[in-house]
Amino acid sequence: METLQQPSAMAEKKLLWDNIKEKAFLKIPTKNRIDNIKIPEDVYWEEYYELSDIYYEWNDGFLEEKPVSDYRAYLMFLWFGELLRHFLTVYPIGKTIGLGMGFRLQLPHKVTIRRPDTGIILNTNPVEIKGSDNRYSGIVDLCIEILSDNNRKNIERDTKVKKEEYCLGGVQEYFILDGKMKRTVFYHRLKSGKYVETRPVKGILKSRVLPGFQLRIADLTNHPSLAEMSKDEVYKNFILPFYQAEKQKVEQEREKAKQERQRADGAEQKAEQERQKANALSAKLKSLGIEF
Repeated sequence: METLQQPSAMAEKKLLWDNIKEKAFLKIPTKNRIDNIKIPEDVYWEEYYELSDIYYEWNDGFLEEKPVSDYRAYLMFLWFGELLRHFLTVYPIGKTIGLGMGFRLQLPHKVTIRRPDTGIILNTNPVEIKGSDNRYSGIVDLCIEILSDNNRKNIERDTKVKKEEYCLGGVQEYFILDGKMKRTVFYHRLKSGKYVETRPVKGILKSRVLPGFQLRIADLTNHPSLAEMSKDEVYKNFILPFYQAEKQKVEQEREKAKQERQRADGAEQKAEQERQKANALSAKLKSLGIEF
């Protein structure tokens, strides 16, 4: 007689989830299919994390779709990202993650998986990120989110929910960029484990996680060019410093050539004066009847 094998616990779990998912997707309208459906974490990683058209985060069993920001916020994000890229090129103290890369936060009251718009992982972070990784297994040092303010839920997710999660999870700095500048805010984590706002001094904000990284708050909307920033005292230490060095070298060469020309012109002028003196002396001697 053939013996029937009992399905493993993992197989039973998958069958149960497939059944729940099939029923839920049949009953729930398309645009709300992910709402209020609790799914296991392993299912999230396997079926939702690598979707190409939608970025989902996972909050204690529930999917949360990453909202889309307006064009003004997108331009701010591009400018800020360029600033970060140049800083980390000159001072390579960390690596940037983006493109929806997620990391896991084990919190006292729940587990959540977040995918910041941009994250910085310092070289001193105990968990190294490798080129083959499509997720980060450590805690990101600096998280940056672009605020989507099309509804209260999205606003609160970035300004309250993620703020609490990042703080409890150990993210050392959290920046929220708002295209309208109403809710742009910068936080850093104290040793006590609390977030406090990092306030600009004379309009200049300085990062605690990235020593030397700073920006003028007004430039988040002004978006000065690289050429302009390379001459600005706020940015010139990390914006196009090689270009600045070459430019300074050219200017020094030009100044040196100018001085050489001035010396040559001075020597020629002095020689001409000596010739004029000699001619005058010769003429005077001739007038006295002295030939030589």
